[in-house]
Amino acid sequence: MTTAFVTGANRGLGHHFAAELLARGATVYAGARDPGLVDLPGVRPVALDITDPDAVAAAAALAGDVDLLVNNAGISTGAQLLGDLQGVRAEMDVNFWGTLSMVRAFAPVLAANGGGTVVNVASALSWFSYPGAGAYAVSKAANWNMSNALRLELAGQGTQVTSVHLGLADTDMAKGIEGPKTDPAEVVRLTLDAVEAGDLEVVVDGWSVMVKASLAADPRSFYAQFLAA
Repeated sequence: MTTAFVTGANRGLGHHFAAELLARGATVYAGARDPGLVDLPGVRPVALDITDPDAVAAAAALAGDVDLLVNNAGISTGAQLLGDLQGVRAEMDVNFWGTLSMVRAFAPVLAANGGGTVVNVASALSWFSYPGAGAYAVSKAANWNMSNALRLELAGQGTQVTSVHLGLADTDMAKGIEGPKTDPAEVVRLTLDAVEAGDLEVVVDGWSVMVKASLAADPRSFYAQFLAA
């Protein structure tokens, strides 16, 4: 049986990760800024702000039996790189620095428990950007390559690092955004199945597959739709 720690577990994908892990027989620590908002029976709520080093250290000390870390917590402010710099910093603080802080704190825990796995929830926006999503795209690109680097650095202790990429999931974060949305429960099932299979990257939907494939082509082909507007 796995013992998992899920960040941002009070809603959205995090809530679904916690629920599916419970259904698969795991013990689940559910991290949230307000643990009182974690309403899933059977989990162990943990007060956690991943941008607070003391809170991260306390979480790692509390959850010393973890062998699966799911870095789901993230934010989207809508900040643009030439706009509100505070918003840009906030995106990087959570989506990159906060996630890295969790891995740094839990790496010794995972090593002590046989290696385990780190799951980093990234995005299709790791591989492209569009108007209005500049800061988010940059932070998720950093998140993706962080997974690649951590995979190499943690290989010696037997820790698997899996990066997850998707377009839109039908969660609160995607409210008001037009476009096809994947059932978050399906995102979670695909991810956990991929983790069990030893996969290093999960490309959830057709949009993400298309975006990743476009990286091998001339970027003018992809970005013409935005530059012509």
